[in-house]
Amino acid sequence: MSEEEKVKKQILKNVILNLITFSVVFYILCIFIYAQFNSSLYLSADMALEKFIVHESEEIGRRLPNGVTEIRVSVEDQNPRLIFIRRNENGRILDDNNNLNNIFEETGFDPNNLNTIYEINIGGYYFRGVNYRLDNGYYNQVLINVDSEKMIEQKFIKNLLISTVLSLVSVYIASHFLARKTLKPIIDSWKKQTQFVQDASHELRTPLAIIKAKQENLLEKPDDKIIDNIEDIGCTLQEVDRLTKLIKELMELARNDSNKQKLNKEDFMLDTEIKSIIELYKEVAVTEEKEFLLDLEYSEEISADLNKIKELLIILLDNSLKYTEEHDSIEVKTYKKDNRCVIEVLDTGIGISKDAIDHVFERFYREEKSRTRSKGGMGLGLSIAYNIVELHKGTIKFDKAREKGTRVIVRLPIK
Repeated sequence: MSEEEKVKKQILKNVILNLITFSVVFYILCIFIYAQFNSSLYLSADMALEKFIVHESEEIGRRLPNGVTEIRVSVEDQNPRLIFIRRNENGRILDDNNNLNNIFEETGFDPNNLNTIYEINIGGYYFRGVNYRLDNGYYNQVLINVDSEKMIEQKFIKNLLISTVLSLVSVYIASHFLARKTLKPIIDSWKKQTQFVQDASHELRTPLAIIKAKQENLLEKPDDKIIDNIEDIGCTLQEVDRLTKLIKELMELARNDSNKQKLNKEDFMLDTEIKSIIELYKEVAVTEEKEFLLDLEYSEEISADLNKIKELLIILLDNSLKYTEEHDSIEVKTYKKDNRCVIEVLDTGIGISKDAIDHVFERFYREEKSRTRSKGGMGLGLSIAYNIVELHKGTIKFDKAREKGTRVIVRLPIK
């Protein structure tokens, strides 16, 4: 299974998991909403029927003035929606209720279901009712028509189901979007890691192949003197140095990735340290007919990791020396702005294209790989510089507006 298929499978799993989770939540929520709505919808009808529910401690039987039906409320309390049906001990409607026989005789009256509100369908009409026993052994059945409430309930259920379906569709779309968005950093990280391993393998393979070839060449001439193969030996040593530098940079990047890097902060004069580093490069600059210019105006102490700041400056100066030609200049500026220490390294060299500026801090990125390799670069220096600045909670960027040469701006917190 390819990595792309694995990603798609994982996205599908996440979507299904989210869909199931939200479905359960919606189901519970719908039940709660329906229960609350249903109790409110039939509240008026149930309150009218509750007046006829007899409790054991209550007296049974107060006659109405007409003496026909025994109920427990006065005429003034009667609801015009209520229907009273008097039944005998067998549950049959009494003769004085003949006008109700044809309609309510087959209602399935249950003489054992007393003092409890129930719902019943009679000829397609919906009623809620309550039964209670009279002191003469007969029964009263009180019904109230709830067709309008039932219609509202059915419409509510329909709308609730439609809303639930639409919500689940929305959840599916949102889950798919969120699953892809959540996995995107992982996918990007995996792609970068894969690219990093490939680039590292390539960079390691090149010097090893050269060393192997040169050593095999020496083995073919066992009788030669060292001076006769000084070029091969020098090339081998050069590649060993390059390989050592690459491994060191890879180890430093690995430490950064593992978050094991710790800053050993101390207070020091930044301008003084920059001057001492420039002294190391002056001889090289003179040899290559390049000029160093200093504009150091940060006269305060800065609290930072001195060794890492030195490494940062060396990386930036080393890059400027690599990509400048004879008679070019390299300027280093320091100043304070917005309560931050600002370091600028400017040169009049070949510069960086605007498209490449967005990628310069990526590992092994080189605008022209062959040109960079010829100058000894492996595309890791600026990645290390970026990590150093980030570790100090600062920022580093290249000036995109610069037409010639490069301008690197580093901003570091003072404390």
